[in-house]
Amino acid sequence: MGPAVADEATEKAPQHDSPPEGGASGLGAAITEALGSAPQNPVPVGDSSLGDLALGSHGGGILPPALAGIPDVQVLRPSQPAAPGRPTFVFFGVVAGLSLVSDIGSKVWAEMTLNQRGFEPLELIKDHLSVTLAYNRGGAWGLFSTASDMVRKPFFLGVSIAAIAFIISLYARLNLRQKALKWGLPLVLGGALGNLNDRITRSQVIDFIDYRADWIMDLNVFVHRYVPSWAMTDHWPTFNVADVAICVGVGLMAVDMFTHRPRRVAHATPPSPVVPGSDADQSGPERGPDARSEAPAALG
Repeated sequence: MGPAVADEATEKAPQHDSPPEGGASGLGAAITEALGSAPQNPVPVGDSSLGDLALGSHGGGILPPALAGIPDVQVLRPSQPAAPGRPTFVFFGVVAGLSLVSDIGSKVWAEMTLNQRGFEPLELIKDHLSVTLAYNRGGAWGLFSTASDMVRKPFFLGVSIAAIAFIISLYARLNLRQKALKWGLPLVLGGALGNLNDRITRSQVIDFIDYRADWIMDLNVFVHRYVPSWAMTDHWPTFNVADVAICVGVGLMAVDMFTHRPRRVAHATPPSPVVPGSDADQSGPERGPDARSEAPAALG
């Protein structure tokens, strides 16, 4: 073969750039070239739905035949929203335990202090706040205080156990965004356990905080207009630390009720898988452009 014939053969020979060894650039070029030459009717691979685009042999979905021989192409799946975290029961136990210990400790202190004073009230804030021992056999505002022990004890024991079970089950379903309820539930539990301890060990609850104010008198006078048997006094019913914890906890529960809005996560419903030989598979020319347009979006 002469030089002229050799030059002519060289010009007619196809020119190929040497592919880069490994790396994402070579893979991206191969994918781009394959997508550009993909037929209108992609070949269904595997049995997964169209919601997951599987490239290569790592999963199901729609795969252009030109990409079937590329081994390093990974499966691209839609990202799932992260599940919201939940408060730990360690925090729950610590807050409830502190409420319970504070209630029991304050009752012991009140009894010891007033016993040394001959049960004379201890005034903390003149004409407003004092420490006075009072033993309540009933519930709030003396509820069931005159009932017999056969009725009173089982009633308060059952109510306390039901409340404790409800509080624990509700706390187990919380998420970290419900901060008011995260504090409110253990406070209510600690207060309930404090008063339950008194009912079991003493058959009565120790109250020692005595508060009085003019607005209390005005409130009782207003109620007395509609309930003639209602007592008119400027003293609030004597209470304890457990009652304070319960009231604060219930208030936080009410705050959560009116402020917390659960977030709704929209889940896309994947389309049905393409079954070879079905009507959907036979209508390939109409679906081909959509499938090819989804592939670059998934890769991006």
